[in-house]
Amino acid sequence: MPRSLVCEWNAHMFSRDVARYPFHPQASYRPDTSRLPNDPLAVYLQRMADEGIDRAVLVHPEPYGDDHRLVLDCLAREPERLRGTCLFYPQDPQAPAKLAALVQQERRIVAVRFHAHRGKEQYLTSLADPGVRALWEAAGELGLVVELHIGPDYAAQAGAAIRAYPAVPVLIDHLAEPKLGNAVEYADVLGLARFPNVFMKLSGLNHFASDPPLYLSARLFTRLVVDHFGPQQLVWGSGSPQIVDAHLEHLSGADRDKVKGGNLAGLLGWTAG
Repeated sequence: MPRSLVCEWNAHMFSRDVARYPFHPQASYRPDTSRLPNDPLAVYLQRMADEGIDRAVLVHPEPYGDDHRLVLDCLAREPERLRGTCLFYPQDPQAPAKLAALVQQERRIVAVRFHAHRGKEQYLTSLADPGVRALWEAAGELGLVVELHIGPDYAAQAGAAIRAYPAVPVLIDHLAEPKLGNAVEYADVLGLARFPNVFMKLSGLNHFASDPPLYLSARLFTRLVVDHFGPQQLVWGSGSPQIVDAHLEHLSGADRDKVKGGNLAGLLGWTAG
């Protein structure tokens, strides 16, 4: 029986070459270029080999704003194993048209990402904003996933938007950044499991736990999330895929395979080979 696919949805590409890939004027942060590789894709492909990752979604990072040249170049170089996400500014009235043009240019763009949590209000202040809804609707028309990098304080708003677009797949990043909210707000996060089109990403454990590589101190918390979403609505997304085995040891091997890559493969139409 062939091995199940291992798929990662997390990697950011950053290049030292800021002449070719400049940071956006509205960049929310700027990485230290002295620490960036000349060829980030080559570095990541080595990670894929080291960790046994078969397919991956490159997450277009915030410092490049709505300039997607770097992720497009990466997808052109590795068209079979990689897909990519994109980012647009909801307050830009041209954002839906720009999204459609980007997807027409590169069909390997599979998601649009929204950022909304405490300390990240420069993109949006409400998931009910007309600009957000216009982009969300455009994503649905284009067959894209909506990736939500939200904190617990935006979970209730996310639920309202998800209810408005029930046919659009939604991926919640980094366990919805639990350290950026309180218990009452996180109850709203867990409540999102009621939507069958919502996937929670088992990623970002290093944002609140400090015992790499498996972050075993977080297992009681991740068990809570797993019990709500179930293996059919979970995807692994950062660190080692061994995190799945360590945190989901109570599940069957078949269910852990779904989280390691089977669910993403199904969502994005990836097959072994």
